[in-house]
Amino acid sequence: MKNQFFKYLLLSFLFAGLAGTSMAQKKKVTPRKSTKRTTKTKTKAKIQPTAAVIDTAQLSASAAPATDSLPIKKVLKSLRPDEAVETTVLRDRTPLPYEHLRADDAVYRHKVWREIDTREKINLPFRYSADENNGNQRFISILLQAIQDSAVTVFNAATDDRFTTPMTKSEVAKLIAGEEIDVPQFDSLGNSLGSKKMRNEINLDSIYKFHIKEEVIFDKESSRLFWRILGIAPVKKVITSMGVELGETEIFWVYYPDMRATFAKYEVYNGKNFGARISWEELFESRMFYGRIIKSTIDNPYDQYIKYTKGLTDNTILQLLEGENIKEKIFNYEQDLWSY
Repeated sequence: MKNQFFKYLLLSFLFAGLAGTSMAQKKKVTPRKSTKRTTKTKTKAKIQPTAAVIDTAQLSASAAPATDSLPIKKVLKSLRPDEAVETTVLRDRTPLPYEHLRADDAVYRHKVWREIDTREKINLPFRYSADENNGNQRFISILLQAIQDSAVTVFNAATDDRFTTPMTKSEVAKLIAGEEIDVPQFDSLGNSLGSKKMRNEINLDSIYKFHIKEEVIFDKESSRLFWRILGIAPVKKVITSMGVELGETEIFWVYYPDMRATFAKYEVYNGKNFGARISWEELFESRMFYGRIIKSTIDNPYDQYIKYTKGLTDNTILQLLEGENIKEKIFNYEQDLWSY
């Protein structure tokens, strides 16, 4: 009996061990399946937003507008030194800061507008048309290149001359070269390839007049008369499609202090100086140009140009003499302050 009892006891232990191992295997298998499912769901959750971001970026890139640009000629840079002397330091120069002028020391202040005609002999450097590494050397080309490089802010001349309304490059291109037109495109066999929007080429020599706005100040602390240029505006002729000339108008205004750093990097052509050339910034600060006065704040309560003054509208000679009269008033004021 005892032997049978021990046999039954051993068999019960064996069955209990087999049942435990089978349950342990089931428990191990179950979490593996659950982990695979969770990892799959996590992977899907990560992939879906990534694909969505890529799609939106592609859509936004395709819908982005074209970059503003001016239709100006691109000047290629020389791949070898085009000068026998080293001029890198001269082209990297920066203008000196202006001397501070206190409002309490300014005992005389007037604004003056001038017109520079580059066809005059003293102003011929404004029309120097050579190409160099920094671009075309015409004065209008220097202005347009600074606008193209976003080195200066352009202001709308149709609004006012107080630098209140900025303009985009496309608006400047529209004023200079006109609206974009559809130009048909053809392949080498003459088959039509559709059309392409293009602007007319800019005739830079047609812009030969510039307006300058400046302020004359007599500073009692230094006992000096200062001329400070505030803005520069190119002028163009307005001609209708029928060929009728409507007069001249300012294209845009640029703030001169913003342009000083750019002007310091461009040299002024001087065919009679065999040693060196000055920069455009030095030309303006030294006032080595001629511009007739077309408007001033002296005895001008209606804030109008000289050509609109009653009695001077149809007589250009009297308009010129009136400008010289204003210049003489400023000169006499400075001279009368001195006693000899």
